Amino acid sequence: MIKKIRKYIFLVVFCLILPAIVVWDLLPTWISDHPKILELVNRVAAVYMTVIATWLIISFANSLQKLSVNRSAAHRQYISSFVSILKIILVFIAVIIIISIIIDKDPTTLLAGLGAMSAILMLAFQDTIKGLVAGVRLTSNDMLAVGDRITVPAAGADGIVEEIKLTTVKVRNFDNTIITVTPQTLVDGSFQNWKGMKENTGRKAVRKVFFDFRSLKTDANGMVNLTRYRGHMEEWLAKNDKVLADKPILVHQLDATPTGLPVEFVFWLHEQDAIPYEHDISEIMEYAYAEADDYALRIYQQFPEQ
Repeated sequence: MIKKIRKYIFLVVFCLILPAIVVWDLLPTWISDHPKILELVNRVAAVYMTVIATWLIISFANSLQKLSVNRSAAHRQYISSFVSILKIILVFIAVIIIISIIIDKDPTTLLAGLGAMSAILMLAFQDTIKGLVAGVRLTSNDMLAVGDRITVPAAGADGIVEEIKLTTVKVRNFDNTIITVTPQTLVDGSFQNWKGMKENTGRKAVRKVFFDFRSLKTDANGMVNLTRYRGHMEEWLAKNDKVLADKPILVHQLDATPTGLPVEFVFWLHEQDAIPYEHDISEIMEYAYAEADDYALRIYQQFPEQ
């Protein structure tokens, strides 16, 4: 029953305002001989109609959110932010109108008198206002959506976005701790959104191995052992079931360093989740370390001074 009422709440609220309109229209013919009572009842009816009209518009605004169910998460969040702002404005206007009805003053006079008060309120709630604007920027520019995995180094957040409100973004870290970040922090600073990786096939892996220069040798055919090793590793990676063969696979030298000759491994793995991804990389690199010995290559290792 409650679910059905919620479903048709807009029509229910609309029906509530009709009796007040009837009373407002017919009241002067009923108690025209009692001006004070007439004025009192008129004010009560006007306040009632203001409250119901505000409720009616808010109900209509809430229905707009339900219309965006099939849209993207960012689009839904943008509409949600817009509706929240609209509610705040509506409630503020309704309060001004109700006060003006009660004290029998023109609403525009009250608004003019609130000029100085508005400046004080803006100063007091400047953080809220900034967060509000930042939240709208995040959602309207599709920078963030519920379900995205983000990393915010400044806030110690690395997990899934569970909730985006006007002034807060709730992130559940992978250890199940909850971090609350303000939208302003995300806009002013920097954060990493892993959505592109999820939408893409595979996850890129980059690793380095440092080889001892003294272990580089040339065989009878004029081939350097490191060259043969790099070719072997590229072929092996291309045949490995954990590696995406249609993505770039590269094993190449980097600039020489005092701690050996760095060789960089670049490839893409099928796995994207953190734990299986790290396990797959470990297995591949362990093979790379062990295979180096077959090519008479020594991995550079700096021993501590005795």
